Amino acid sequence: MSQFDSDVENECGYSDGGASIELVIEPREKDLGGLSVRRVLPSARRQMVGPWIFFDHMGPADFPAGEGISVRPHPHINLATVTYLFEGEIFHRDSLGSEQAIRPGDINLMVAGRGITHSERERPVVRGVPHTLNGLQLWLALPEADEECPPEFIHYPSESIPRVDVDGVAVRVMMGHAYGEASPVKTFADTIYIEAALDAGQTLELPDAEARGLYVADGRVTVDGRSLDTYAMAILKPGATVEVTAAVATRLAMIGGETLGERFIEWNFVSSDRERIRQAKLDWANQRFPKVVGDEQEFIPLPEK
Repeated sequence: MSQFDSDVENECGYSDGGASIELVIEPREKDLGGLSVRRVLPSARRQMVGPWIFFDHMGPADFPAGEGISVRPHPHINLATVTYLFEGEIFHRDSLGSEQAIRPGDINLMVAGRGITHSERERPVVRGVPHTLNGLQLWLALPEADEECPPEFIHYPSESIPRVDVDGVAVRVMMGHAYGEASPVKTFADTIYIEAALDAGQTLELPDAEARGLYVADGRVTVDGRSLDTYAMAILKPGATVEVTAAVATRLAMIGGETLGERFIEWNFVSSDRERIRQAKLDWANQRFPKVVGDEQEFIPLPEK
């Protein structure tokens, strides 16, 4: 589900934007065993938006009883993962011994640092009945000084995430600072991530940042007269004042922040040092990463070239 897959990356479509839009990315949908995944980042023309280097929208997918997601243990280095659900539940386990169900509105932050292994499954009580899964899986590149930090897992329940009314629009400040609110979610570089729910006809002025990507998770909006449909991401021009108007009831996510240096990405590994990725691949192939506590029997093999 969160695996890097280069053929999805290469199949994305793009178009040029208007006065405040630099680029529009239309991700290609891929079916991963009954779960539709749309990959926006990284792409051939845009690897990162600020510190964000990976953006997947998983679902919405409806599963009958007895079916669902089951992502076996796999490793990460030199990044942090952010998981956020609109619908459904995922059960997280990792090599630190963390066990946490994530539900809509919560944020799971997993800092891989020098190396971590985790799995993403479903509890029997969830899998045993018909259910829906819909959410975002994002990766943050870490600043070079923090790439080899100790691994860490932090769960932020929904009620800890700030909510603010902006001229009648319901906004949640998921990470960073916006609209006078500050999220408690840990960051390593200047980072912003907001979610907004607009009714048809409502307008929202977006906060500024060094880099910004506007994603339409559901609905349709206009920006400078340009229509953006569900699953499109607009890369916004630096410094531009951007107002978004909903044509229908819409859910938006905006990510962005500080621009970091070049990053290399292979499979689940992100680093500023290509040699570090080579070493991580060898370590995983030889099972030198720590095991997921409580999920030690299975693992995803290193993909063959």
